[in-house]
Amino acid sequence: MEVVTHLVNDSVEFYKWSLTIADKRVESWPMMSSALPTLAISCLYLLFLWAGPRYMQDRQPFTLRKTLIVYNFSMVVLNFYIAKELLIASRAAGYSYLCQPVNYSNDVNEVRIASALWWYYISKGVEFLDTVFFILRKKFNQVSFLHVYHHCTMFILWWIGIKWVPGGQSFFGATINSSIHVLMYGYYGLAALGPHMQKYLWWKKYLTIIQMIQFHVTIGHAGHSLYTGCQFPCWMQWALIGYAVTFIILFANFYYHAYRGKPYSSSKGGKPITNGTTMVTNGHSKVEEVEDNGKRQKKGRAKRE
Repeated sequence: MEVVTHLVNDSVEFYKWSLTIADKRVESWPMMSSALPTLAISCLYLLFLWAGPRYMQDRQPFTLRKTLIVYNFSMVVLNFYIAKELLIASRAAGYSYLCQPVNYSNDVNEVRIASALWWYYISKGVEFLDTVFFILRKKFNQVSFLHVYHHCTMFILWWIGIKWVPGGQSFFGATINSSIHVLMYGYYGLAALGPHMQKYLWWKKYLTIIQMIQFHVTIGHAGHSLYTGCQFPCWMQWALIGYAVTFIILFANFYYHAYRGKPYSSSKGGKPITNGTTMVTNGHSKVEEVEDNGKRQKKGRAKRE
């Protein structure tokens, strides 16, 4: 018990010390004065993962069609804004794409980059709604380990990023990721419009490929910075490399099972089961079912919005 107490005290002291070297510009920004709000929201997210399926177990699934359309296209707008702000401000500040230390000054472009990164962090909290909608629609199979791992860690890790390094090379990964999210949420928005859009969504598997390329680029970019001695915090570079490696492994596993495995299962009558299409997501795997209306009516109508 004494060892545990000592460890906790040391951790608290380390956290207090780390706050002395945090970026003072973001200290008064919403959610940034303390890690508690971010941790509390993440804990509520994990609690919902446990309680949500139990609540929905004996209830009809919600359709949420209009809600999903508004949500997905709103995320397109938000991520487009983030990517646009990062690109314009980084060019105006003369950023290098190979090595860019953090500038903690109140230069208008540096503050603009920090602000865009803060919105990127907020977007990771908003993305918890992905899981909420899955559970309310009783798409429990889509709430995979990759899905939960991505959502929960990104929100917490980007709070750390904004608190200590809201600029410099942090803009690189956020710009790429938010740009990819424009495509991805655009895809989900189109898919939510209805089955008649499926013929236009043939490019779904390429989103997963783009994501895996993104993680390899992240590793290469961080590795180059470490090799050349770029004056960007080494702890952040190593954290990015380790984090990207975990995603490469998880996404490769998802891609193999989604696109390299059997394209369909056989029913008792020997006919393929065609009530689902594999879909990629923003850092997680999900299989979006396109259910036959007749089958849905036999099971009972889903709840309206």
